[in-house]
Amino acid sequence: MLRVPPPVAGSASSRPPRSAAPIAGSGGRPAVRPARVSVDGWGWRYAGRRLPAVRDVTFTIEPGERVLLLGASGAGKSTLLAGIAGLLGGADEGEQAGSLLIDGERPEAHRGRVGLVLQDPDSGVVLSKVGDDVAFGCENLGVPVDEIPRRVAEALDAVGLDVPLARPTKALSGGQKQRLALAGVLAMRPGVLLLDEPTANLDPDGVREVRASVGRIVAETGATLVVIEHRTAVWADLMSRVIVLDADGGLLADGAPDEVFARHGAQLAAAGVWVPGRPVGLPVVAGASEFAQPALAASGLSISRDARTVVRTGLDLRIPRGAATVITGPNGAGKSTLALTLAGLLPEAAGEVVAAAELAAKSGRRPSRWKSRELLTRIGTVFQEPEHQFLASTVRDELAIGPRSRGVDAAAVTLIVDELLERLHLAPLAEANPFTLSGGQKRRLSVATVLADAPPVIVLDEPTFGQDRRGWIELVRLLQSEIAAGTTVVAVTHDEDVLHHLGGHRIELGAGVPENAGVRA
Repeated sequence: MLRVPPPVAGSASSRPPRSAAPIAGSGGRPAVRPARVSVDGWGWRYAGRRLPAVRDVTFTIEPGERVLLLGASGAGKSTLLAGIAGLLGGADEGEQAGSLLIDGERPEAHRGRVGLVLQDPDSGVVLSKVGDDVAFGCENLGVPVDEIPRRVAEALDAVGLDVPLARPTKALSGGQKQRLALAGVLAMRPGVLLLDEPTANLDPDGVREVRASVGRIVAETGATLVVIEHRTAVWADLMSRVIVLDADGGLLADGAPDEVFARHGAQLAAAGVWVPGRPVGLPVVAGASEFAQPALAASGLSISRDARTVVRTGLDLRIPRGAATVITGPNGAGKSTLALTLAGLLPEAAGEVVAAAELAAKSGRRPSRWKSRELLTRIGTVFQEPEHQFLASTVRDELAIGPRSRGVDAAAVTLIVDELLERLHLAPLAEANPFTLSGGQKRRLSVATVLADAPPVIVLDEPTFGQDRRGWIELVRLLQSEIAAGTTVVAVTHDEDVLHHLGGHRIELGAGVPENAGVRA
């Protein structure tokens, strides 16, 4: 959520006792004014892009409606939510067509009534402490100082983020940041609640908690709700309406969820929409043999992000060669930290990670001691946040960086790049700036940049995040082909379907940091 700098109105650095008052307001009285959203022939083209991100969209959402907004990756869903929130900027940022109104006025006039949780959890973090970050929006709105701590506590309880208010926001996991962003918006009590993939980084328990909390909050407040979520089954029974954007403009479908999925299911699945009950039709890869030699092994391993706070201790792990290993566990368990340590991008806090002899570099067999060029040709890493690995100004150049740095000739680079553009449905975006892509497109590009280097080991953090049905199938199929070719794949994920289709060896991290506990490898 974008929150403009507020006047300083106090701090929320200490949590008060939990209050029994509902988030709707004292005595259960609604503290919000639900709004009508009117969209008429609306479209938006980002500056520097030849084609519009979304065009010719028309619909009206009545106050208090609950809408599931669907569409293929790149159909313009996030752009539409940003437009409703009044965050797209002026003529220098892009060009608008048609009209988009909140209660008959431009969205910019209603920023205090419209709350948006963005797709990227990091983009919603404003301040350095959890309590202050949740309070920030309330301070913007001029909420009385003595009311803010209660709102902060209620919002954090509602999303299940049970951490000290003084906890540094930089120490939170991706899933915890997602809950933090949602709490910051809920504390503002908006009349229109816009959620862009609010459960994408959450563990299964977190998905259930957030979905239940949102359902309870909109029931209490009557707020208008619009949710983007590729995995429709989570939200379908809460929604009164489904609107499906067509990637070519306009709407593919608009109606009650059961009616839309029953009448248009085949068409929606073909367009990339996840339709409940429709299988993906992919084979299942055979799991690793118990006798498989490890590509990576860890003994007595302790992991840490910042050398001060140890996340886990006493880990003994084997990553089978030429197979998939899937790392699972609740938010905050240390999955991403473990993945980055295995990939050599974080030093071991204690113990060691050792690579197989054939992967050894001049500096030895410990990836954390390898030079950047040695890592590049041995272990490729896909970060949880795709933007963290983008370097070029076009998609094509981004894909070419790795092969060029390895001295691959120009003709071969072109072949590698063109094949990946086609396989991952990025060819129409070859000249686009990577930072202007949709969340799903950014994820596919980040995976493709690593595959372009053809390393023998690939470590991926949430590889299927933000994917529509078509993109998910192609990504998983691509990883299956890498495994079949002998590549070792390590994937951090909450997606049980990824584990199933990759036939993965599983490392499950439990909650907490007890020594030699909470790990099944």
